[in-house]
Amino acid sequence: MNAGLFDKEGYLRDHTMWNEVLAEQIASTDGISLTAEHWEILHAIRRFYAQYELSPATRPLLKYLGRELGEEKSGSIYVMQLFPGTPAKTIAKIAGLPKPANCI
Repeated sequence: MNAGLFDKEGYLRDHTMWNEVLAEQIASTDGISLTAEHWEILHAIRRFYAQYELSPATRPLLKYLGRELGEEKSGSIYVMQLFPGTPAKTIAKIAGLPKPANCI
């Protein structure tokens, strides 16, 4: 991947440069193989960003996913199984968005 596209933590510098091929590459560096379930969440977080102009932390992300995708796809265990570690950070990174402000 082009190192100039990313900051030192691996987040895309310009979210408008994002595409699904790039998302696949970013995910693979984190050992994630994207499925339809991943894509639902990735597209949802990009809609969130388009609406609010910020990357959500975990709690607002889960609440938004509940409204967008239904309660069964917004539980922390479900999301953590798809995006291990700190889901809000991992999802934002793969979705080409900035790191959520209050995630360490």
